[in-house]
Amino acid sequence: MRVFLTGATGFIGSHIVPELLAAGHHVVGLTRSDAGAAALVAARAEPHRGDLDDLASLTRGAASCDGVIHTAFDHDFATFVANCQKDARAIAALGDGLAGTDKPFVITSSTAMGSATPGDPASEDVFATHSPNPRVASELAGQALLERGIHVITLRNSQIHDTCKQGLVSDVIALAWEKGVSAYVGDGSNSWSAAHVSDTARLYRHALERNEIGARYHATAEAAISFRKIAETIGETFGLPVSSVRADEAGAHFSWLTAFVSKDMSASSTLTRERLGWNPDGPTLHADIRAMRRDREGS
Repeated sequence: MRVFLTGATGFIGSHIVPELLAAGHHVVGLTRSDAGAAALVAARAEPHRGDLDDLASLTRGAASCDGVIHTAFDHDFATFVANCQKDARAIAALGDGLAGTDKPFVITSSTAMGSATPGDPASEDVFATHSPNPRVASELAGQALLERGIHVITLRNSQIHDTCKQGLVSDVIALAWEKGVSAYVGDGSNSWSAAHVSDTARLYRHALERNEIGARYHATAEAAISFRKIAETIGETFGLPVSSVRADEAGAHFSWLTAFVSKDMSASSTLTRERLGWNPDGPTLHADIRAMRRDREGS
């Protein structure tokens, strides 16, 4: 299969490239720079010049391939709402390139979209269409394409990690260094979910190959890790004190992260495992945070 991959040089995308190639697929990777094109060629992928703002380039790339995996996203949280709307436009443009076909189109979302009510663990068969999380725009764009008969498959990510990056946990670690303390809100009992990046890349491939129109899958290996445990692991690993922050003080300490660190973001992947035979076996989030210290000491 000739696969158009956005975000091909990014954290998750750069792991999807070798996963697809090893399975015998040909990868056409979106890139906006000469450096990105060179990296794709070195990885044995074909560069396709364009970016998320060049909608025509997205449509052309999708139309030229047998399937699409869309992982690109602007992670500047200072403009998060605008970036989610940009993602919705990108999904619509990619979908235009697949109109009238049964080619698979795997889009990326967050497990938060699978929580029926705040605090409930996210489930694959739930889509919170009225979620206050701006990322709902991505799935609403996918839903609009489904209504046009386009084979949209949604892959919802938890905190995707290795020893270099850990989703939002990377920002939590950076803040802990800046503040000199690893903090959590209240009793820290709210939970996050996580999956290793290698397991996640494999899941994207499975979702593409299965091509089940309208399916939703969760990249979740660990369903519920208390945020207090995450804060304690960060503190233990980097020699920082660990403390609780009152809910009314969270904004002053966590800034833009407050909307995330005080929320429950647990998620189930039971249906994903059953439907795709996905069995994650990568390191845990705790292990990868701990390994960051060993990497620092060895460098």
